[in-house]
Amino acid sequence: MSVVLSPVAGDAPLVARLLTRWPQIAERMLAAGLGTTPPAADLPEGHFTAEVLPAIYACGRAVLQAIGEQRSFTKTEVATFVAPVAERHAEDRFPLPVLIEAIHGSAQSVLQEAAALASREELDDLVLVGSRLLDLLMQINITVVETYAEVEQSIYNAEREARRALCSALLHGLPAAELAARADTALAERYTVLAIHIRPDDQPSKVATLVGRRRIRLLHRALDALAGTTTLATFDGWTGIALLPSGSDAEPDDARHTGLAAELTENFGVPVFVAAYPAVPRDAIPQTAREATDLAELARLLGRPAGVYQLDDLLLEYQLTRPGTARTRLAERIAPILDSPHLLEALDAHLRHGSDRKAAAAEIHVHPNTFSYRLRRIAELTGVDPADPHDSRLLAAALTIQRLYPGKPPAEVKS
Repeated sequence: MSVVLSPVAGDAPLVARLLTRWPQIAERMLAAGLGTTPPAADLPEGHFTAEVLPAIYACGRAVLQAIGEQRSFTKTEVATFVAPVAERHAEDRFPLPVLIEAIHGSAQSVLQEAAALASREELDDLVLVGSRLLDLLMQINITVVETYAEVEQSIYNAEREARRALCSALLHGLPAAELAARADTALAERYTVLAIHIRPDDQPSKVATLVGRRRIRLLHRALDALAGTTTLATFDGWTGIALLPSGSDAEPDDARHTGLAAELTENFGVPVFVAAYPAVPRDAIPQTAREATDLAELARLLGRPAGVYQLDDLLLEYQLTRPGTARTRLAERIAPILDSPHLLEALDAHLRHGSDRKAAAAEIHVHPNTFSYRLRRIAELTGVDPADPHDSRLLAAALTIQRLYPGKPPAEVKS
C-alpha cells in the first residue's frame, strides 16, 4: 500500500527549503505535539527527546525527500520509522488517544511551517505538500493503532508478567519451579542481587505513572543487555530488585554495575543508586534483598553520589541505622543542638577537617576563634566534647543518624 502522489512542480523549492530547516522544524513539532498534550506536557523536560525526536527527524526527512523525488512513500517505510516508537509507548501504556492527539498537533505545526515558508507563487506546491502530509498522517495513525493492538495481545507481555511473578516468589522465599516454567526461565542456584533506588518524584499521579513505566522498560532493556539473557526484576519505576544469574564463584562486577548505574542515571534523568550483592544462594535472596534495599536507600539519604554501593562502602553508617536502644541513645546525644543550625554546621566541618580548625573555620566562613567557641558550646549543651577523639566519634555517629532521620525528636526515634 502506497501514499498516492501527484506531480511536483519543477525542482520543488518549497520542499527544499523545508528540508534545509528540518532539524529545527522537527524540534518544534515535538514541542507542538507531545509538548502540549496533557499529561505528556507535564512530564520532565527531555522525556521524549532521546527516543521520539530522532524518529520525527528521520521520518519527516525521508517523506520530504520522497515528495521532492516524485515517488511513493509506502506504508512499510512509514512503519520503519513509526512502529518502534509506537511499540515503546504501548509498552509504557502511554494513552493512545493522547498519542494520536499529539501526532495531529505535530502535523498541524508542519503545515504552519510550510505555509509560512511558501510564497504566493507556490500555492500549488503548498497544497501538494499539505495533501502528502495528510496521507502520511493517515498511515502514521494506522501504524500506531495496529502496533498498540499487537503489543496489547503479545505473548511478550504475558511472559514479562510471569517473570515478575517469579522474581517476587524468589524474593519472598516461595516455591518457584512452576512459575519458572511459566516464565520459560531456568532457575539458577545463585543470583547477583541488585537493589535499585531513586529519590521519590514530586509529580502528579498521571505523570508519575508514565515516568515510572518508561523507567521500567529502560531498566529491563539495560539489564537484559548486561546479563546477556532475560533478567528478573520487580522495579516499579522508583525502587526494586533485579536478579541476575551468577556462578558460585562470581566476584563483584564493579565495572559493569557502575556502567549500569551511569546508564540508568542518564536515561532516567535522576540519580540512581544501586546496591550490589554477588553470588547469593537462592535461599538467601529474601534477606539479602532487604539488606540491599536498605543500603541503596541509605546511600541516597546520606547524599552520596549516584552509583554502585556494597556493604563495605557504608559499613558503619549501615550499622548505625539499625533499630535499637543504641540508636535511640545516640540520637538523644545530639538533640540539644538540633535547633542551632550554626552549631550543627560547625560540628560537621570539625568532623570532616579534624584538627585543622583553620580549614574548618574557613569552610563555614567564620573566624577560628568563633569556630572554637562554637565547639565549646556544643560540649556544654550535649555533654560530649568534639575535641576529645572518643567523643568526636560519638558525635559523628549521632550526626549521621540525624541526617537520616531529620527533625525527629528523640521520643519519635523508633527502636
